[in-house]
Amino acid sequence: MANQFHVAHSGKVLGAAVFAGGPYYCAVGNMLTATNACMKFPSSISVSSLKVYTQTYQNTGVIDPLSNLARSRVYIFSGSADTVLVQGVAKKLQDYYASYITTSGAIKTVYDVAAEHGMPTDSYGGACAVQNNDYINNCNYNGAYEALNHIYGGLQKPSSGAAQTGQLILFDQSEYFSLAPAITYGMDTAGYVYVPTACKSGAKCRLHIAFHGCLQGREKVGDKFARYAGYNQVADLNNFVILYPQAKSNLTNLNGCWDWWGYSGLAYATKNGFQVTGVQRMMLRTQGQY
Repeated sequence: MANQFHVAHSGKVLGAAVFAGGPYYCAVGNMLTATNACMKFPSSISVSSLKVYTQTYQNTGVIDPLSNLARSRVYIFSGSADTVLVQGVAKKLQDYYASYITTSGAIKTVYDVAAEHGMPTDSYGGACAVQNNDYINNCNYNGAYEALNHIYGGLQKPSSGAAQTGQLILFDQSEYFSLAPAITYGMDTAGYVYVPTACKSGAKCRLHIAFHGCLQGREKVGDKFARYAGYNQVADLNNFVILYPQAKSNLTNLNGCWDWWGYSGLAYATKNGFQVTGVQRMMLRTQGQY
């Protein structure tokens, strides 16, 4: 979803950090493709075909101009012990981005951490190479910091296990979906936003959107991802507001995943997708523009 939102709104989004994810429009609207090729069989993924779909979306105006991607900075993490999404799929994402981003060093890849599927941290979660129900892994590796520092540069690194000094706020997501209730589009009625003390006191702060993984939304793990993924401590030191929108399971999405195969509608990977539109509205509200 981070990649999807980035490509759709590359005019507004500076870059993307993708933990265990595949290339844009990989599933081409098909759940079987999503759960097979896009997770287990990278040899079945044609990046050139996905670029044709991407170009068509640009030409029809449903994603931002692809020229925006040239200025982006992208971070890709795939654990060497990941049994859910194999590393070859993440490398297809690398190939996809490399087609548009040619600046040396703009794409950073991390493939050498022996992590299972999940968010790598330096102080919280289960054993790094063992899958756990929260999908947060204690790997002695601060993924949130490494990702944000690559995208933005020059950030202060929090100490391992640093306390969070800001405020994690539960907010109403339902107002960002006007045609039908949020659950119709696989969205929870509430999401989280983390606001550091400095930001709350009027400091100028940047905004980062953190998308949880499948089985990692509020309905499954409560606020664990929003509280323990590692972003908040980075935010405290570097004046970031962290927006944590929340997806939710429904009859066509039992694991509460973000829509990257079309369960919410045919336009799911574009600016017209219901989830993408809803999150964009949350982004604009956080920035005081909606």
